[in-house]
Amino acid sequence: MTALDDLWLHAESQWLHVSAIGLALALGASLVFRGADALLMRAAMGSDLLKKVRQTTRAPLNALPPLMALELVIYSAPDQLIGVGVVRQVLTVALIFCTTWLLTRTVQALGDLMTSRQPAGPMDSIASRRLMTQTRVITRSATSILSLIGVAMALMTFPDVRHIGASLLASAGLAGIVAGLAARPLLGNLIAGLQIGLTQPIRLEDVVIVEGEWGWIEEINGTYVVVRLWDLRRMVVPLEWWTQHPFQNWSRSSSAIIGSVFLWVDYRMPLQPLRDELQRTCQASANWDARVCLLQVTEAGEHAMQLRCLVSSADSPKNWDLRCEVRERLLAYIQQGYPQYLPRLRADWDKAGPLAPERPAA
Repeated sequence: MTALDDLWLHAESQWLHVSAIGLALALGASLVFRGADALLMRAAMGSDLLKKVRQTTRAPLNALPPLMALELVIYSAPDQLIGVGVVRQVLTVALIFCTTWLLTRTVQALGDLMTSRQPAGPMDSIASRRLMTQTRVITRSATSILSLIGVAMALMTFPDVRHIGASLLASAGLAGIVAGLAARPLLGNLIAGLQIGLTQPIRLEDVVIVEGEWGWIEEINGTYVVVRLWDLRRMVVPLEWWTQHPFQNWSRSSSAIIGSVFLWVDYRMPLQPLRDELQRTCQASANWDARVCLLQVTEAGEHAMQLRCLVSSADSPKNWDLRCEVRERLLAYIQQGYPQYLPRLRADWDKAGPLAPERPAA
């Protein structure tokens, strides 16, 4: 038997010894953790927080104690053991990812618990929508930051990667410039998400007008916002856009809104019958909130006058339906009762004969 064979046999026996100790400690750590977890959950039967956190973090918590036990055994093994460096590296990266997984799931559990205690209510429940928006945006931002830190820490455990990065940075800062340019949209959206979550320019189910489109805020993610348009299309807008461009929010402080209906009628049209018909239409409609019902002359044109009807509703969809009702009822009222006062084009017709030809000058 050669010296190489002796070396392999010795390394094999050492690995069997280390593996046996590691598996025994991992099994013991897992059993101890399960017992402590059962006692803790029994002692906190009435705590929704502990139940939610334990349910969400079950997988990473079950994997973390055995990994820690294996890490302890491997780092206690002799440095001369063949392949011990690779195993240490793998276990370190696995422990970092497992810890990151545990932290992100904990943050998600806390966010889910907050939103479940304050579910989204009706359109006017601004407090519940504000809390839900803040919770979701902050939860996703914190999850992204924790994941980024975990990946960075895992990469920093590789000496070759650290050496290459340091040499690139020292050689003219090219790596820093490239990384900064590449990460600018991600960091911009991340900062914009935190700003939206804290300052609340938009919330879930807010009614907004974006790029000329009308819809509701359906979803706020870590990098974009989904707007559900009135015709069930979806507009995806980057988070950074909301902090750099103006937009309309029709439910920022209240969902109540005032809408207008414009009509053109002849100058001879009496206005009081139209005002009475507008009042009857609003009172008969379930979309009117009994706040505003007004008819005014807003323009006197060359051929007709413009009437503006102002009507109010509890929210924008109801106001749209009410405006359509008012427009249809007033047009039908004019057609039936005052058809001669609809806008018409007047012209003067000269019935005189043709002009006599001019005589040439003498």
